[in-house]
Amino acid sequence: MDTRTQQQTERAPRPSPGGGGFSAIVTVLIAFLSFAALVLVPAFSTASGNFSILHQVPEGYVGVYWRGGALLKTITNPGFHLKMPLITQFEPIQVTLQTDKVKDIPCGTKGGVMISFEKIEVVNRLQKDYVYETLLNYGIQYDNTWIYDKIHHEINQFCSSHTLQQVYIDMFDQIGEKMKDALQGDCTQYAPGIEIISVRATKPTIPRSIKRNFELMEEERTKVLIAMEKQRVAEKEAETEKKIALTEAEKKAQVSRIFMEQKLMEKDSVKMQQQIENQMYLEREKILADANYYRVMKEAEANKLKLTPQYLELKFIDAIANNSKIFFGDKVPNMLFDQRLLGNFLNDITKKRNLEM
Repeated sequence: MDTRTQQQTERAPRPSPGGGGFSAIVTVLIAFLSFAALVLVPAFSTASGNFSILHQVPEGYVGVYWRGGALLKTITNPGFHLKMPLITQFEPIQVTLQTDKVKDIPCGTKGGVMISFEKIEVVNRLQKDYVYETLLNYGIQYDNTWIYDKIHHEINQFCSSHTLQQVYIDMFDQIGEKMKDALQGDCTQYAPGIEIISVRATKPTIPRSIKRNFELMEEERTKVLIAMEKQRVAEKEAETEKKIALTEAEKKAQVSRIFMEQKLMEKDSVKMQQQIENQMYLEREKILADANYYRVMKEAEANKLKLTPQYLELKFIDAIANNSKIFFGDKVPNMLFDQRLLGNFLNDITKKRNLEM
């Protein structure tokens, strides 16, 4: 090492006795920053929220606070809020719909059979205006009292008053509605801020031997239903065939009736035509008879006017003149009357007729 290097080494500064103060400052600074981070950084959990000033209330919740174990009436909405660390405790309370699942609920039926409901879901909501009153009376775990414990009680009450057949099959579809009414009735009376929306129950677990009996019963019931359905289908088919036959018969009857009406109309038409022809014939014969009668009457009147002695003598002479036979003998004069005797005879007839008229 040369002389220059040795001199620089000798002139290098030595650490001063006050270097330990800087480390202390750094330690205090780190502690202060840690405390500030703990106090100022918003808390998302209850454990860290008790040591922080700034805390956050998530959406769907409200913030409630305790000071010295006493519940404060202060209720905060979602967002960032300030509180006194270590002195004021904070807890977010859900005010939107939530589902409480109550599991493994044993109960005994009216007949003494032990069954178990694997899960019952209760959809409920705590109304915002009743948060303080509900927590004041029943605490943060209010749902243990009015949902979990209440469901156990109501299920046992329901099972103990009904048989296994009713619980497992006949009235199973009514369990949810009955539980809802029972829970809501008590909540309305004692905890009005709790609103029960719906209750869903799973099929209870029953002993394996009894379950097998139910399965056999269900199989037999299914067979009966199938037989009834087949019978109903057969009845429907028979009814359909009957309706088809009735429809066909009615159609044929209507067609036959139409043909019969058509024939009757044709007969009526022929009858009317015959009546018209008969009427025409009668009228024509009547006219002919009247004409003949009129002609005969006129001829009679004419003959009556011709019935005179002169006309009769003329006719007698014409008849004798036209006779080509001549008779001889003693009796002939008796046949040929004297013309004067004939004339007197005709005059007597004419007078009698005139008197009668």
